[in-house]
Amino acid sequence: MSLLEVTGVTGGYSEVDILRGIDLRVEEREIVTVAGTNGAGKSTLIKAMMGLVPRCRGRMAFAGHDLLRLAPEDRVAVGIGYVPQVANVFGGLTVLDNLRVVERVPDRKARTAEMLERFPALAERRHIRARLLSGGERQQLAFARALMSRPKLLLLDEPTAALSPNLMGQVFGVIQSMPALATAVLLVEQRARQSLEISGRGYILDGGRVVLEGDARALLADERMAQLYLGGA
Repeated sequence: MSLLEVTGVTGGYSEVDILRGIDLRVEEREIVTVAGTNGAGKSTLIKAMMGLVPRCRGRMAFAGHDLLRLAPEDRVAVGIGYVPQVANVFGGLTVLDNLRVVERVPDRKARTAEMLERFPALAERRHIRARLLSGGERQQLAFARALMSRPKLLLLDEPTAALSPNLMGQVFGVIQSMPALATAVLLVEQRARQSLEISGRGYILDGGRVVLEGDARALLADERMAQLYLGGA
């Protein structure tokens, strides 16, 4: 059984369906990319997995749990971490306080120390308010916050949005390190080519449906997909 199994998921924010029958899976310690055109339903899919889409039907099974029966906070409790595209840190709090306010962490002090060791840039700026961090540092802090609860699956919504190429490389490097922490990753990315290069598998969405799925290398080699969804050669 896969860590995450999504079957026939349909739904949206109003009477109009944005998701139109999505099937998807993520295995343990796997990195999976969801790519597609603007408006394809990528971010809505991630939000649906976190219980943030008001109307959602189908099946979402995670580690033996029926996600559609769980509130967003309970999805975190069963092992899902989430890094939204915006508003993913508390700008008025210091780096340390951003980590300390994460709920349901029994070994908070040890976990905080572990995150500062894993992200040295944050350790150097632990007493700085998050709004004063660089874009790359803020994303590292968002990752560290999500990892405080030792998630089995990390959901990432456009983690490299608005970052420079150098900072983008740093973020992708952090993502690549997640399987070594026993954490699988499902990420939505506009930079689909770079994202697929660090992934094992991928899904291409269009109009709220999966139009192509498979091995990431095969998707990158597919000329039609490269032209339509991955920005060409």
